Amino acid sequence: MSDSAENKDNPGKEEDLNFEDAVNKLEKIVEDLESGGLNLDKSLEKFVKGVELVKFCNQELNRAEEKIEKVLKEDDEFKDIVPFNFREENNE
Repeated sequence: MSDSAENKDNPGKEEDLNFEDAVNKLEKIVEDLESGGLNLDKSLEKFVKGVELVKFCNQELNRAEEKIEKVLKEDDEFKDIVPFNFREENNE
């Protein structure tokens, strides 16, 4: 299987793909889909790619959140300054 075929199937496997690049690609996909100039097959292809990129971005955000939580838990000095319970407050 070629590299381009692998990258098409899994955006997280693209060489050097980072969160910012993924967001930029998502923005381009949204522009393309909103333009209305794509045929159905191309629209579906872009939609699938967009969903894969959203999953990748969510994974990256979760990883970043875990790192922040770990740093804050390890350093008692910051517990009173920056309580990291955003989810708990918003689920009430």
